[in-house]
Amino acid sequence: MAVQVSEDFWNTSGPVQQTTTLMVLIGMVVVVGSALSFEHIGGYAPCALCLEQRNPYYWGIPFIAIGAISAFTNWPACITRGALAIVFLCLIATALLGGYHAGVEWGFWLGPESCVAGLSATSSDAGSLLESLSNSKPPSCADAAGRFLGISFAGWNVLAALVLAVIAFRGAFGSTHR
Repeated sequence: MAVQVSEDFWNTSGPVQQTTTLMVLIGMVVVVGSALSFEHIGGYAPCALCLEQRNPYYWGIPFIAIGAISAFTNWPACITRGALAIVFLCLIATALLGGYHAGVEWGFWLGPESCVAGLSATSSDAGSLLESLSNSKPPSCADAAGRFLGISFAGWNVLAALVLAVIAFRGAFGSTHR
């Protein structure tokens, strides 16, 4: 038995797709921008799992940007909906990575070997700075850099990614009109 999908579903994008592509694009940029701000302005050094959680955002942002352009310029709906579907998968991937990382932080399971505690690279001598950088290791994935309302950065990533994934899913597979 084949699933019946209206021709309108594949041939048009509507206000729902326009709204969802913009919401997801802005949301993804805010999440990555926040992570980079905490790192470069706030001084929170990311561990290996923190950096891994950013990759799906880096992969998804160009797709959702194309989806937004498609939605607002009346390109075929399959481009807009396809971009939303790809971004949905990226967001689920980062949510899963964030859940894994949060579990490591809470001690539910061990993290990868690349996540062991390391030395910090601090030196006042410029000559020894390169040597100290080459010998330093990133922070431990088991230690949350900080918690807000009892939730670590990894936990907040899970929540943000799941909210954005629901929005992307609605845009990809939902109605054209509200």
